[in-house]
Amino acid sequence: MKLHLTRATGSQLITGYGEGWVDINETRHHSSLIVLPNQLVTDWPVIDFDSLTAEHIERIAQLAPEVVLLGTGATHRFVHPRIGKPLFDIGVGLECMDTAAACRTYNILMAEGRHVAAALII
Repeated sequence: MKLHLTRATGSQLITGYGEGWVDINETRHHSSLIVLPNQLVTDWPVIDFDSLTAEHIERIAQLAPEVVLLGTGATHRFVHPRIGKPLFDIGVGLECMDTAAACRTYNILMAEGRHVAAALII
């Protein structure tokens, strides 16, 4: 799906997504990543939902977002509380949703000026 939003100069905008890919500012990515309004982390080593660990979530926590959207792939799944603990410990909300919903929600929150992180499992 291609998304249409006003350009957010200087920001990381999700401009499209589909099975096995996501576009950030019209550049296609085929592996899991973390996107924030001012930063793109393309070396997030999550292969699939079942390989997700607390250490992967700790990497997101170090970026100090105010809320995290976890795109769990094609299916909406929930993480075990021990995996989300690095975020819970610092008072950051973790919302789980399928990756398509995380892409759409990220753009809305980013456009509102929120310091949101979308951790997208591709």
